[in-house]
Amino acid sequence: MQPTPDHVRQYIAEHLDCEHLEVYGDGAHFEALIVSKAFEGQNTLARHRTVYQALGDRMRAEIHALSMRNLTPAEYAATQDDNG
Repeated sequence: MQPTPDHVRQYIAEHLDCEHLEVYGDGAHFEALIVSKAFEGQNTLARHRTVYQALGDRMRAEIHALSMRNLTPAEYAATQDDNG
């Protein structure tokens, strides 16, 4: 059974405290917007590793591709201000 965006959203939320979480995809390829305080002080690579840790073995076994935009709450708030 292929995972759905809801499955991926649940997998991430179970292991990473998120203030905002959006996941889209087709069962094999997914895109996610993840907003978490856990990303504060982390560079892009560390943020990706944090998400990969949250997904655990599912990243290798079920999810074939995941494109992520990982933001801190302040970074996300700034994007919302820009969008009016």
